[in-house]
Amino acid sequence: MTSSDGEPTADSASDRAPEPEQEPIVAAERAATALSSDRLPRGKLGPRFDRRSPFFTGMAGAAGVVATLAVVLAVRTVASVLILIGVAFFLALGLEPLVRWATARRIPRWAAVTTVFVVGGAALAALVAAAIPPLTEQATQLIVAAPHYFEQLTDPASWIGRLNTRFDLQHRLTQFWGGAGTSVLGEIVVAGQAVFTALADTLIVTVLTIYFLADLPRLRVTLFRFVPRSRRPRAILLGDEIFAKVGAYVLGNVLISVIAGAATFVWLTVFSVPYALLLGVFVAVLDLVPLVGSTIAGIAVAAVALTVSVPICITTVVFFVAFRLGEDYLLVPKIIGRSVQVPALSTLIAVLIGGALLGLVGALVAIPVAAALHLIAQEVLFPRLGRA
Repeated sequence: MTSSDGEPTADSASDRAPEPEQEPIVAAERAATALSSDRLPRGKLGPRFDRRSPFFTGMAGAAGVVATLAVVLAVRTVASVLILIGVAFFLALGLEPLVRWATARRIPRWAAVTTVFVVGGAALAALVAAAIPPLTEQATQLIVAAPHYFEQLTDPASWIGRLNTRFDLQHRLTQFWGGAGTSVLGEIVVAGQAVFTALADTLIVTVLTIYFLADLPRLRVTLFRFVPRSRRPRAILLGDEIFAKVGAYVLGNVLISVIAGAATFVWLTVFSVPYALLLGVFVAVLDLVPLVGSTIAGIAVAAVALTVSVPICITTVVFFVAFRLGEDYLLVPKIIGRSVQVPALSTLIAVLIGGALLGLVGALVAIPVAAALHLIAQEVLFPRLGRA
């Protein structure tokens, strides 16, 4: 239609053919109008994207690689913090049997946790207060007597002197001592930093352990909620058994180490071996490390006993061998029980791998971790492989 002067009207303008670049949008608008209805004003859901298309496959692979790298970098950045959190959770599982024993007697959980830490802290403080004076005295005596032991290397009449002549021990020790003393101030600063870091880490682990132990039932529920509902009952049975293994191992290992330190102190006192208390504490600490700890401690104690006499050294070696056999075949089955049973080869491999990955902490937690993996393999992996 046209007006009286020949110009096109508005109606004829709206009927004008769309520009070429607008044709796809105009067609989509017409389809949208046809798709809309009173019941579904926005239309019905369209077909899903083809997830097997090359684009989605490439994007998913790239996103997976980026996410994996981000997780690895994040874990490396906070590795030290994660180790402290893991140690605290490990200790909380170890103290859980004591708290559960108290709560079974109708003591509130907060009161049970408070009692465990107050009694444990008081006992540790009393032990440290009683042990520091003699430990300081014996350490001072050892430092004072060290030159005398060093001079014995030059005595050709002693067997140490003969070893010195054969292997040049004096020269090697002199080089080591001289190299260690080149920067006394630097060594003092490094030692101070190490002590400060150890105290800070101990405080952090203690606080985290208190929180973990207080909220352990809630944490247990939260962990099991991550398991699908169909598999949750089975996961609860396996998880509770793993927690029991860790708790039995921690408490049992600490008790056995205390027995080892006390027995060493009594033995050295009876045979008048110097630094009995210092060596007893040394043995108790190293005995916490599975397999190799007591062996290293026994070698060190035998070396000190050698300063008394060769027969005392030999009997001390026999004592440590006998105690190790008693620990493996009497104390461990009676105190830790059969809840933490791992084959000897698996134990050795676990301790070596744990020590290589996380040092002393890895060696301490290696056996309960190996026990948990052994349980999962026996109950989950092997049955599935048998049905495959």
